[in-house]
Amino acid sequence: MKHLMTTHPQRHFLRLQVKRHPLLSELDDAALEELAEMLVVQEGQRGECLLEQGEHELRQFFVLEGLLKRIVTSPQGREMTLRFAGEGDFETCYDAWRRHDAAPYSVVCAARSCIASLTMSEWCSFLARHPAARQAFHDRVVALGETLVEHAVGLLLLDAPARVDAFSRQHPQLMERLVQRDLASHLNLSAETLCRLSRRAECRATKVAA
Repeated sequence: MKHLMTTHPQRHFLRLQVKRHPLLSELDDAALEELAEMLVVQEGQRGECLLEQGEHELRQFFVLEGLLKRIVTSPQGREMTLRFAGEGDFETCYDAWRRHDAAPYSVVCAARSCIASLTMSEWCSFLARHPAARQAFHDRVVALGETLVEHAVGLLLLDAPARVDAFSRQHPQLMERLVQRDLASHLNLSAETLCRLSRRAECRATKVAA
């Protein structure tokens, strides 16, 4: 269920969560109040789609609790998970909004989540009024693009065990939170291959501990 943040039963707690969000932490109280007037809050269950690929109503999402995943679906119907966004992170359709294009991917809850969002037009209008926030957002979008390119290159250059090892080193906080199907999709592996590699890694860890 969706609520305007300003009328949400837990609006005071939610305002604190928004204020602590790394992308918004430098905003002053007046700017945060301005943003809160535009935010919609919703709780999503795992597997719930917040934005469909091809949709034209683009939104900016702030993860307050939980975990989102970005999924792209090929014309043949094959799904691939491009990235995950946990607490303090965000999902955006900024590039598509600039091109006046539809959403190039879906945004789906990878776990039970609490999300604050607003339309991309509202978000970009807000950024235009707050240059420091605009610069921080643009820097983060650029860094996100570089991360996506690095991941794509890794899928081409690394074999299956190396992909799993690299992800576990780079994102140890996600290893226990992700279901194997989601992680397998992100690493372009079958669930069976990921399961086999995970068991092998557990055996090695057990031998080292012994």
